[in-house]
Amino acid sequence: MKVLQPAGWQSPRGYSNGVAASGTLVFVAGQIGWNEQCRITSDDFVDQVRQALLNVRAVLAEAGAAPQHITRMTWYLVDKREYLARGREVGTVFREVIGGYQAAMSAVQVSALIEDRAKVEIEATAVIPRGEA
Repeated sequence: MKVLQPAGWQSPRGYSNGVAASGTLVFVAGQIGWNEQCRITSDDFVDQVRQALLNVRAVLAEAGAAPQHITRMTWYLVDKREYLARGREVGTVFREVIGGYQAAMSAVQVSALIEDRAKVEIEATAVIPRGEA
């Protein structure tokens, strides 16, 4: 994976502007903060982020991929203010579950998610390098 950082641009904090990679593509559908039985067990935003990231990691593992193979993530947030206010906690959980910040990332506030109690939904794209798949 090669991080794309145009010359003269300030380095982004918490994501990459772009990523180039080749290999087997893995597309992870939007994951919310529910468990294996499709039950949301906490209404806390950071708890839901943790569970959604664990779900992303579990789907990646089914393809033989790992968090370091993630090239792109999109986060759908019901409340951007909560995301911004709890950014330090979110960063800690992200590092615990996923690791470093190399993926190209977007975060979008939405009016609602399909599951009423869900506060965040996370999609991911990963690339398993040739020879690892």
